[in-house]
Amino acid sequence: MERYVYIDETGDLGEKGSKYFVITAIWVNDIAYLDRLIKNIRRNKFKKELKGAEEVKANKSSKEVIEWILKKFSGIESAHAQSIILDKKKVYSEYLKKNPDKLYNFVCSHLSNISIDSRKLIMRIDKSKGKQSLVEDFNNYMEKKFKETRWAREIEIYHSWSQSWSGLQIADIVSWAVFHKFEYGDDYFFRIIENKTNIVHLFLK
Repeated sequence: MERYVYIDETGDLGEKGSKYFVITAIWVNDIAYLDRLIKNIRRNKFKKELKGAEEVKANKSSKEVIEWILKKFSGIESAHAQSIILDKKKVYSEYLKKNPDKLYNFVCSHLSNISIDSRKLIMRIDKSKGKQSLVEDFNNYMEKKFKETRWAREIEIYHSWSQSWSGLQIADIVSWAVFHKFEYGDDYFFRIIENKTNIVHLFLK
């Protein structure tokens, strides 16, 4: 059986800025669950607030919208999340510090240990890499890492605009909730999805 994975991040990889960098993957058996969630929030309960918005994003949404989405996500039986937490103070490699694209790939590759009962993952990531060479470098690195695990998974990777994919919008909301727990010590939103989310702390030597 195939699983559908959506990846987004919160924070930054610059020497200044946020203390933490979080990459979050959500996965589900059937993407229709995620599409219905976003359609319902746009057409019904928060129709007025979201009118004219191209997409639902945490940093542009009210606390009520964020809470509603997280509660609905937590109620999808087949949906789960995994977040990789990077404490930027613990990045000692000068090479990775000077090459944020390589550091991003390195952090993201730790999603390869997701405990999903599937040998094939359809993976979609927010389209942020402008150069085709960066896209290819990411794809090749991820494919290599996923094949190296004991599951030897096959992955298909697509770089897509988040406004066109409900899964990417929900991944943004979930990642935001995780980020707020670690960056600001505010776990109000994270507690809603705590039982659905596996947290992995990345320790770099």
